[in-house]
Amino acid sequence: MAEKQLQEKYAELALKTGVNLQEGQALVINSSIEGAEFTRIVARKAYEMGAKNVHINWSDDELTYLKFNYASEEVLTDIPEWQVAKYLDFAKDGAALLSIRSTNPDLLKDIDPSKVAKANKASGEAMKEFRQYTMNDRIPWSIISIPTGDWAQKIFPDKSKEDAIESLWAEIFKIVRVDQEDPVAAWDDHNNTLKKAREYLNKKSYKALIFKSEGTDIRFELPEGHVWKGGSAKSPNGNSFNPNMPTEEVFTLPHKYKVDGKVTATKPLVYGGNMIDGFSVTFKDGKVVDFEADKGYDTLKHLLDTDEGATRLGELALVPHASPISQSGLIFYNTLFDENASCHIALGKAYPTNLEGGSDMNEDELDKHGVNDSLTHVDFMIGSADLDIDGETEDGEKEPVFRQGAWAISFD
Repeated sequence: MAEKQLQEKYAELALKTGVNLQEGQALVINSSIEGAEFTRIVARKAYEMGAKNVHINWSDDELTYLKFNYASEEVLTDIPEWQVAKYLDFAKDGAALLSIRSTNPDLLKDIDPSKVAKANKASGEAMKEFRQYTMNDRIPWSIISIPTGDWAQKIFPDKSKEDAIESLWAEIFKIVRVDQEDPVAAWDDHNNTLKKAREYLNKKSYKALIFKSEGTDIRFELPEGHVWKGGSAKSPNGNSFNPNMPTEEVFTLPHKYKVDGKVTATKPLVYGGNMIDGFSVTFKDGKVVDFEADKGYDTLKHLLDTDEGATRLGELALVPHASPISQSGLIFYNTLFDENASCHIALGKAYPTNLEGGSDMNEDELDKHGVNDSLTHVDFMIGSADLDIDGETEDGEKEPVFRQGAWAISFD
């Protein structure tokens, strides 16, 4: 099938399975101008499906770089109220949010990491109210990615720009199941598989999970009433949507005060246009007490300095090493893809939906239940082919959950 036809199918999948756009619903799209052609396909199909409005928030890597390079910190940290109000107005109207990510992973590598960190923190503070809508599933939202020249050549450095983009399109189509005859049906089957995994873990309700592999030896205690999620989610009106495409994970939240041990990252982390690689993090009583990095040490330090919550964990996700993304053998330098190749954890804010009744709790109540809060939420990968995971029951017994990077249990 020609690339253009597959792009049409991809756009339909993003709307039908990603945000599950309903007739009469508004759609907000965050996209790069380099992806304008694909974004127009999405917008056309959204209107054909009955969207009452399609609003595009355009970004441009070159302009972003120029602003970070020349503008003052005062300008970079000043988030106009109208920008925040725009998102809140759409959220209060029940709009769907689709983010089409395609940023150059090395975009801000020459920019002072502290400058980037301050801008990210200011944005996080300004958008805090809006993030309550997405992190509590109050509106349908989804993240997908499309190739751009810089990103594609980062993955395929020996290819021309055109060939690299073509190769990355082919990988994306395969990973998100667009190359199948009926991608929507394929995702229904996939979501059902993830549902079985999360239902098994919810039934077990382990007190803790213990991870061991080369460079990693850590115990994650789980809050009482924790909930495993994965695959599709549901908005308040009962409509299903897929927040991440691709997704191979089932995830929950660790107790913010009860994580102890060391983890070593198994893939690079791109954060704020800078790369962090060869890094490890040590936790005591839930808090980062030490860290190392072969590359991007200052960037990691600024991430951890965002706020108190950035030094604690908000997510714990299980992904078998045999996932399609892992089996591609590629490093995508894009968290949406790389996190779905590997078990991972996230520094920063937890999803309140990962706790029974969490969406209805205030910040103090969430804290008492061990739910982390922060202006940031950054995933990094710790899974590998040699990872073993044990589930610890309430009576202290240990049961195998992963062996050698694969599920050690059956969901049938």
